[in-house]
Amino acid sequence: MKWGYIFMPLPTEVRIDTAIYALLIAFAACVALCPIAIPYLTRLKFGQNVRGDGPRTHFSKAGTPTMGGVVIVVSFALPLVIFAPGHPDCLALLAVTLGYGAIGFADDWIKVARKRSLGLRAYQKIILQLIVSGGFAFYLISSGFSSSIEVPFTDGFAFDLGVWFSPFVIFTMVAIVNGVNLTDGLDGLASGVTALVATFFGFVALMTGSGTLPALGAAIGALLGFLLFNSHPARVFMGDTGSLALGGFVGAAAILLRSPLLIVVVGLVYVLESLSVLLQVGWFKLTRGKRLFKMAPLHHHFELLGWSETKIVTLFYIVTAIMCLVGYLSIN
Repeated sequence: MKWGYIFMPLPTEVRIDTAIYALLIAFAACVALCPIAIPYLTRLKFGQNVRGDGPRTHFSKAGTPTMGGVVIVVSFALPLVIFAPGHPDCLALLAVTLGYGAIGFADDWIKVARKRSLGLRAYQKIILQLIVSGGFAFYLISSGFSSSIEVPFTDGFAFDLGVWFSPFVIFTMVAIVNGVNLTDGLDGLASGVTALVATFFGFVALMTGSGTLPALGAAIGALLGFLLFNSHPARVFMGDTGSLALGGFVGAAAILLRSPLLIVVVGLVYVLESLSVLLQVGWFKLTRGKRLFKMAPLHHHFELLGWSETKIVTLFYIVTAIMCLVGYLSIN
């Protein structure tokens, strides 16, 4: 880490005020829209359907309005109508977020319309995710985006993926999206963790003069506003509309900021949640019925150990905050 970099003047093209305005507008929009959306979703009976095999403590959450991710997406998009024009990467971030949000919305709609805990089929989700991710990869290639990937903590070492860049982008996007989706299982967990990750990438965008800065500010504002209503006890859930949109946003932001490998560090919670599911399924098949965790994803394992929901969420916040600081040390 070049410590003098901290005190270098900011690039002239960076307008931190636009990010602050975007944050404030998104926050205000979310705070204003949630009290309107929550009663409306309740009247429509868009309540959460709780899995029968989940923790018993979640049964009390049945009927809590879901699809609150629509408010996140709208609040995120609103300030970008003002600040995104002139910033192609910012518009690309918005497009990816809306694309994944649309997939989540279709999934949520099927769940609430058919009153079941499963929406789109797994293969349908993957196909749609591949389409959106493929479109993003096409944008990157057509805009002349570098296919070099920087390796964290190596003082700027990078390797060129060449023809493998598009498959890498698609794989990374799908992996991150599903990691965020798995993290959305406790009140305020996915929204709070993602707000911290977005803040980290906001600093990266500020330090590098990236045009994604307004979008990162808008995301932080929307998530902080949503947390007021999503923290325990949650008055509304984001649903797949929110979790898939946020996953698409995080993945696209990391790639546009040339820091996709840093997700393993700053998004450690996403990684652990995903790994817990993969290990659980693999171990179950390998041992013919035995479980490695009491339940997966990982946050459910802690719940069944007797941890309170707020304690688990707080732990994951702390882990994310610390890993964001560790990630900062890798910035050259």
